[in-house]
Amino acid sequence: MVKSQSVKFSEKPLKVSTLGIDQRMLFGQGGAYVKEIELEFPVKIVTRGDEIQIYGDGEEPQKVKELFEDMIQHLASGGMVTEQTLQYAIKMVKGNDALSASQADDRILLTNRRIAIKPRSNGQKKYIDAIYANDLVFSIGPAGTGKTYLAVACAVRFLKERRIDRIVLVRPAVEADEKLGFLPGDMKEKVDPYLRPLYDALYDMLPHGQVERYIVSGVIEIAPLAFMRGRTLNNSFIILDEAQNSTVRQMKMFLTRLGINSKTVVNGDITQIDLDDKNMSGLISAQNILKGISGIKFTYLSEKDVVRHPLVQEIIVAYDKWERKEED
Repeated sequence: MVKSQSVKFSEKPLKVSTLGIDQRMLFGQGGAYVKEIELEFPVKIVTRGDEIQIYGDGEEPQKVKELFEDMIQHLASGGMVTEQTLQYAIKMVKGNDALSASQADDRILLTNRRIAIKPRSNGQKKYIDAIYANDLVFSIGPAGTGKTYLAVACAVRFLKERRIDRIVLVRPAVEADEKLGFLPGDMKEKVDPYLRPLYDALYDMLPHGQVERYIVSGVIEIAPLAFMRGRTLNNSFIILDEAQNSTVRQMKMFLTRLGINSKTVVNGDITQIDLDDKNMSGLISAQNILKGISGIKFTYLSEKDVVRHPLVQEIIVAYDKWERKEED
């Protein structure tokens, strides 16, 4: 955070309407968020009634205007502004990978709490555009970049719009070879812990009872990768999560399940491979084997696309530096 700066006031401020918005949530306790924004940008912010006035020079007032507009949109869609979301929004507005307010309006759908699910970086926007435009999309990037969550959101949207008949969510269950026998319980109890992130995303986007009904009826299927062998999946939106832990043979088996009028998204983080031989990762090999095939798109996310706690981005960068040092 920078220190307080000397601001040259423009004659006419940029204005943002706060009509219908809880200003206490927008401005923070005692106007704490407003003061924090003034420390981050060389502007002066004046709040009068249902209006925010932003004084300053150059592009800075416009950046702050976009920042407030994004926060207001977030509140209007049922979200909350916290210190964490404020810091993330500031970082996005300042960075080159930030989306403009118009770009960020690419809403996929609303969560159960009426919060808009949408891409929040250029990397995520390219990822979503790739899903809409291609039948097979690979998304490779670190934890916290929204790979799984955004893919599930697209799948739910496609289902609601009746563009598909079912959603199939797949994940390597136990490390690479899925040896489930030693775990207690029936097969569902054995694999559920490994598929929990997929359940969590679904429960965030659909009513709990509806998710359960869809699972019982087969509209939503959640299964370990080994269960895909021998199948053909038509009219489906298929997601393979944690694909870095699939072998080359498993990846080939999975990709050849793609049927008519179906879409497949493959997600993974090649820095977190649990296979004994990392070179056997199906996700790594697919980049070379499938390169240049029309209808297949590879997208890459980075620490700049992290949407979890701001510390996650710093953790990813720190580990990348450490791993490069170890390799040298």
